[in-house]
Amino acid sequence: MYRELSGLILYSDLGENAILQNLAEIFRDFEEKTESKAALTKRIFTEVKRLLDLATKYGFDRNLWQNYLTFILLTNENSFTLTAERRGAGEGSVNHFAKHDFKIFQNLFRFDFSEIERELGIDCFTTLTHYTAIRKSEKHYYRSVSEKVQSLSEKIAGAKDEDEIFTLVTDFYRAYGVGMFGLNRAFRIQNLGNGVEFLPINNTDKVMLADMVGYETQKKELVANTEAFIHGYPANNVLLYGDAGTGKSSSVKALINEYYDSGLRMIEIYKHQFRDLSEIIATIKNRNYRYIIFIDDLSFEENELEYKFLKAVIEGGVETRPDNILIYATSNRRHLIKETWKDRGDMEYENDIHHSDTMEEKLSLAARFGVAINYSAPGRQLYHEIVKELAKRKAVIDIDEDELIQLANRWEIRHGGISGRTAQQFIHYLEGKESLKNHVDT
Repeated sequence: MYRELSGLILYSDLGENAILQNLAEIFRDFEEKTESKAALTKRIFTEVKRLLDLATKYGFDRNLWQNYLTFILLTNENSFTLTAERRGAGEGSVNHFAKHDFKIFQNLFRFDFSEIERELGIDCFTTLTHYTAIRKSEKHYYRSVSEKVQSLSEKIAGAKDEDEIFTLVTDFYRAYGVGMFGLNRAFRIQNLGNGVEFLPINNTDKVMLADMVGYETQKKELVANTEAFIHGYPANNVLLYGDAGTGKSSSVKALINEYYDSGLRMIEIYKHQFRDLSEIIATIKNRNYRYIIFIDDLSFEENELEYKFLKAVIEGGVETRPDNILIYATSNRRHLIKETWKDRGDMEYENDIHHSDTMEEKLSLAARFGVAINYSAPGRQLYHEIVKELAKRKAVIDIDEDELIQLANRWEIRHGGISGRTAQQFIHYLEGKESLKNHVDT
């Protein structure tokens, strides 16, 4: 294994302390007999445990060894994989080196662990290659990653040669990309002082636009802008504003489920992270995806100045905003920044002589969102329609329509008034109540 791995060219950088690299070194020491069997076994178990942890995180199954090798192929960002992501396989001498590496991976796919297992009296590799995972909720693992890795893993295992593997892998790069951006649809960020790190969100909301009752005009406008964006046509930053609980955030989240296969990705950031916006954009601007930077519940108090970072990034900096990035924000405020009565006159106050100028500066942030979509609270008729439609989707709820509406009206009086969120919470309550009732009865 060590000799095979040392022959990699394009995929040679496996990362610090990689499982595959560590296993290769263990196999080298085994062949050279430079370490005791007990020490080798302990080192193997350490890497097996790490492999099992990775498999649990991503929901791998059946052949964890081949799943892991496939995971490496799909997440290794190098000159070849990034080019294949943007342009496909293409023609060029680099393909010769890629196929050289794919031949090595094919040999690793078929690696015979029997000798080391026999000599050390272990069976962990046999177990890993014939693995049965414990079934778990998809909230606890990266389901989208799991499905893609396992599907491609099976195809690579059945490939006849490196040419077929080349086609399989480069087709994947072109369709989905490489690295975490290729395998995941949504991300958060963190900055621990050494740069921005993108953290995949594994349990993204599964909502689709069709799941949302009402607001058809708003959804149509949002879709039109987003589809223009993902097809490479001019599109605008979007501000969704209006009453709480009307589906603003859900509408944006639904986009990533609707258009993930079209290359749309989402990065959720918070107000305290606006200083990182320039670094985020620099990282993603040359990737073959369309990114929505999503800011939920955006608003600023009078003394908060973070809006200046956002305003500069949206428009106004020296560098033009990349074509593959838009900013979508939701807010309960149309103008985003709290406005006081003293902002409304061109009068002298303290150190700010012209308050109309101050107000113009604040309002200019909202003006930089080219599309502003209003989500107002539903009327009682629409509230009833939402309740009835949501109840219809829950088989466990079997209540007369008149009684359902009466219960819904009582619920909204005690739970924050009429809104789509109130309707959803009411249906959750009914579903839980009816499910528990059926459970007790059985």
